[in-house]
Amino acid sequence: MAKFRKEDALDYHSQGRPGKIEVIPTKPYSTQRDLTLAYSPGVAEPCLEIEKNPEDAYKYTAKGNLVAVISNGTAVLGLGDIGALASKPVMEGKGLLFKIFADIDVFDIEVDTKNIDEFVNTVKNIAVTFGGINLEDIKAPECFEIERRLKEVLNIPLMHDDQHGTAIISAAGLLNAVEISNKKMKDIKLVINGAGASANSCAKMYIAVGVKKENIIMLDSKGVIHKGRTDLDQYKSFFASENTKINTLAEAIKGADVFVGLSKGNILNQDMVKSMAKNCIVFALANPTPEISYDDAMAARKDIIVATGRSDHPNQVNNVLGFPFIFRGAMDVRATTINEEMKLAASLAIASLAKEPVPDYVNLAYGSKNLSFGADYIIPKPIDSRLISTVSSAVAKAAIDSGVAQKTISDWEAYRAELDNRLGKDNKLMRSLANKAKSNPKRVVFTEADNYKVLKAAQVARDEGIAKPILLGNKEKIDKLIEEYQLDLGDTPIIDPWLHSEEDKRIEFGDLLWRKRQRRGLTQYDARKLMRDRNYFGAMMVELGLADAMISGLTKKYGTPIKPALEIIGVQPGVSRVAGLYMMVTKRGPYFFADTTMNANPTAQELADIAILTANTVKQFNIIPRIALLSYTNFGSAEGETPKKVSDAASILHKNYPGLIVDGDIQANFAVNNNLLKEQFPFSHLVDKDVNTFIFPNLASGNIAYKLLQELGGAEAIGPVLMGLNKPVHVLQLGSSVREIVNMIVIAVVDAQKRK
Repeated sequence: MAKFRKEDALDYHSQGRPGKIEVIPTKPYSTQRDLTLAYSPGVAEPCLEIEKNPEDAYKYTAKGNLVAVISNGTAVLGLGDIGALASKPVMEGKGLLFKIFADIDVFDIEVDTKNIDEFVNTVKNIAVTFGGINLEDIKAPECFEIERRLKEVLNIPLMHDDQHGTAIISAAGLLNAVEISNKKMKDIKLVINGAGASANSCAKMYIAVGVKKENIIMLDSKGVIHKGRTDLDQYKSFFASENTKINTLAEAIKGADVFVGLSKGNILNQDMVKSMAKNCIVFALANPTPEISYDDAMAARKDIIVATGRSDHPNQVNNVLGFPFIFRGAMDVRATTINEEMKLAASLAIASLAKEPVPDYVNLAYGSKNLSFGADYIIPKPIDSRLISTVSSAVAKAAIDSGVAQKTISDWEAYRAELDNRLGKDNKLMRSLANKAKSNPKRVVFTEADNYKVLKAAQVARDEGIAKPILLGNKEKIDKLIEEYQLDLGDTPIIDPWLHSEEDKRIEFGDLLWRKRQRRGLTQYDARKLMRDRNYFGAMMVELGLADAMISGLTKKYGTPIKPALEIIGVQPGVSRVAGLYMMVTKRGPYFFADTTMNANPTAQELADIAILTANTVKQFNIIPRIALLSYTNFGSAEGETPKKVSDAASILHKNYPGLIVDGDIQANFAVNNNLLKEQFPFSHLVDKDVNTFIFPNLASGNIAYKLLQELGGAEAIGPVLMGLNKPVHVLQLGSSVREIVNMIVIAVVDAQKRK
């Protein structure tokens, strides 16, 4: 699990615009006519149409894609009854997840009452605004009654995710775990520790997928729920066991096939696990501390399948695998409810997806080459983009088949394609790369560690397990900054090249540099003196394997750290020059711009070399490069020095690299607009290829383009990635933010992993 500090969380929520969500207009509003249509008097027309036909609200308003996330804050995960207002950050977070995973808009609504009647009436009275309602963090048993009563009076999809989300996801995992264990659902004996809303719903879902009710033993804080107890409400009574002789978890779990924990941490021990049946299954789902740690459960016995709610172990039972896509499918067919058939369809779809071949980007994110269906992969990963089309379409079909849909779908392939295209690919790449970095963190030396932003980024990288920082700089100043800003870098090494204690290293490093450069006019004295320069010192650490990557450039001109890297590390074999690449993260996915930092006016051959360097770098990210060589012309449409060299570069690449998807000279708009390209230049190698990589004819055009896209187009610029050096050295933009530095650390670590 990612580590963070109180200040980090507070800063995240408060800096810039407070909170995590905002309302974005979806119609033009720049002219007086736009405003007249948006509000008075133009808005009267859709109002009158809706008055005549209420169903037109789905046509003229955002209702059809709007979910209310509603809570009274009585059972906030891990926090308990903190009240309605204090629960608001959680509800905003739920809204963010709805948006990024299923493109569903959300208003979060906190209702300040614990009275069931008041809560139900409030939700009922505002429900007309929404296309769906997600109830959240309401304590049991009130949540059962609230959901039941609201379902009776509302005709839109409604679900209490705390009850049903974990049930749907864990049932999918249970189906697959039981299959892998060579058992049958009707035969397994299952123990559930916990008797709240989630446990109740889980038990019912397990029955729906084949577990026999009489084979379920449920425990609450007082022990086994059985017929002999007199303190049971109607919900617990439903699952009361006939066996009144067992009372403790240790007694209940003997010989059990499955344990499902929905309670609190560290209540299951290794002896209990050892007492379970052969090929047992343990779902320890308490968060953040499971009922038994993953490592302890795995150490207890070899014939075990373990799932937790944590992201740092296999088989994470995460509600985000379900609720965004369940609402997406339900709302797309205008379902009047979310019924048991739809929940079951979601669970079966999730289980089925785990058996499909895993996409490369998922393997990349989790540091694996071959994730596949088995004991360590019983549930899909949350970043699997196939979830939206797989789960949403299954839910939509179940709604239609069960008669609760008001809208039908005839072309399912088209619907799945629409779902796949709903979400941009704006941040998936960096999430994947960050997970890849965490799988095998590398040592990164920071040559400007006496800067607060560098130290903060190093702390984030260390806390999240992205990298193992090495701090290079004035030790006294670094220690003072750490104390001043209350940073925690643990035992992270601090190296000050100016200190007397580093003299032996300076001499060793200087002599090695002298041997490399003695026939280039460098004296031994000057070489040793250069080692007081942190960029030279850091580059030598990378060269000698004392660090895996180096990051610099925050406070210096771009070329300052590159000269030492070239002199000490040098370029890769067969590479004639280094070049700079920016990843531009947009809603349409990542685009790669080169050269944006190094080569002022490259020749045709140099452009071809830059294209090859860029292609190899893009491939490191498990993306197939599709390259446009940009110019102000299209395939010789005008004469000039620039179009000629770009065209010549394309010819060189076509001849020497026939498998590379590349073409030019081409204008930028034709490169990104396939319909335009196909209409005017159907012969181009880029037709229907979805271009993602752009090689600019000179430094000016590349630099201008990425900065304009960053500032005016809202793209996030990640880089510059320095390409062509023999070992990983990356140079920051002058004045980069902490977030940008962390992104560069991720790139540096993944770069180092690939080179290893």
